[in-house]
Amino acid sequence: MDAMAQATSAPALASVTISAKANRDPVEKSYRKMVRGMDLFEKEHSTAPDALLRFKLLPRKRETDMNSIVLEVIGTAVDFAVPIGPDHTFTLPRNSQAFDENAQVVPNRKAQSMTWRTEIRTPGLPPNTRRLGDLRLECRVGMEAGLVSSSGTLASWLVGAVLDTPAYCDKPAPLYLFFADKPLFSVTLLDGQRKEVLAIDKLYAAASDNPKLTTELPDCDCEVLVDRTYFLPLGDRSWPDNTLVAFDYMDDAP
Repeated sequence: MDAMAQATSAPALASVTISAKANRDPVEKSYRKMVRGMDLFEKEHSTAPDALLRFKLLPRKRETDMNSIVLEVIGTAVDFAVPIGPDHTFTLPRNSQAFDENAQVVPNRKAQSMTWRTEIRTPGLPPNTRRLGDLRLECRVGMEAGLVSSSGTLASWLVGAVLDTPAYCDKPAPLYLFFADKPLFSVTLLDGQRKEVLAIDKLYAAASDNPKLTTELPDCDCEVLVDRTYFLPLGDRSWPDNTLVAFDYMDDAP
């Protein structure tokens, strides 16, 4: 009876709620952890002073439909929808009740069908580039927010026992997976006259160093995007935050 009354008073929201809650195997995240990630972004905003924080949804399976995802924050009593942009990114509104209830951020997708990352981009950069300081902060906020959803042996090989701490991002060469916009040919660090092309073991989820990657790939949230993945020397402070990370894509003209 309560569900019928709720549907009568707010049919659009009720429809979203039923869709999300009917999923028996959700790929949900902790609202409280994601807010703590937002707090860390505000505290360390000077690392990317001109950038805004958004969260990004990414596919793990080829068949995952990324264009019709319904996203909700669901707690004991609180329940509200979160709009998703056409680029599959969103901002998370602050809600004290959802925080107190330790609500979940729930998409209408099954576990291991998609994954999450932060999206911190300084505007006005040259085409096909990112800023290293933005990516450093993406890693720290993503770890604080608990977004990495790898499991099993591959996850252990990638990041060990520090999957949920921002301090991992301060290692000279952390194995934190970033995703480029398209399949990669190469990645280059640029700081003034200094230039360094990343080694092949820093691309493609370090496939060249892991002969078992093919069998372990389902354990990685990079499963369907492995050709877009790269690692960065986040903790190597000889590369300043304003270092450009330049991408050459597989489909670029020669």
